[in-house]
Amino acid sequence: MSEVKVAFDLTNGDGKALLTQLNVIDETRQSLMKQGVKPQFVLAFRGPATKLVQTNQSQIKAEDRDYATKIAEKINALRSADGVTSIEQCAVAVRLAGTKPEDVVPGVKVVGNSWISLMAYQAKGYGYISP
Repeated sequence: MSEVKVAFDLTNGDGKALLTQLNVIDETRQSLMKQGVKPQFVLAFRGPATKLVQTNQSQIKAEDRDYATKIAEKINALRSADGVTSIEQCAVAVRLAGTKPEDVVPGVKVVGNSWISLMAYQAKGYGYISP
């Protein structure tokens, strides 16, 4: 295997768990590169994870605010990392969560509907992982 394309469907609304998932995704990315495999990762946030990838702290549970800050820092590092194709947030999830597209963490692209986006990535040969 010389290349792998994966779309991660990130929905976890627990700050600690979502941060752990992002760290493991990054570890996996780095491990693949060390093995000479070129990763192409898409990170798609939706559902309960939506509130953890925004800048408006008032929408985030108090116990998750520190994790949300760390999640934003991790996203910032990943957005320019080799092997990360796209980081996306579902606009439907933004609407349903009662948050605003302009409050999404910088570096995260708001897409119309992440289910449609995930379908398109799969049609392009991306594997689907829902941690």
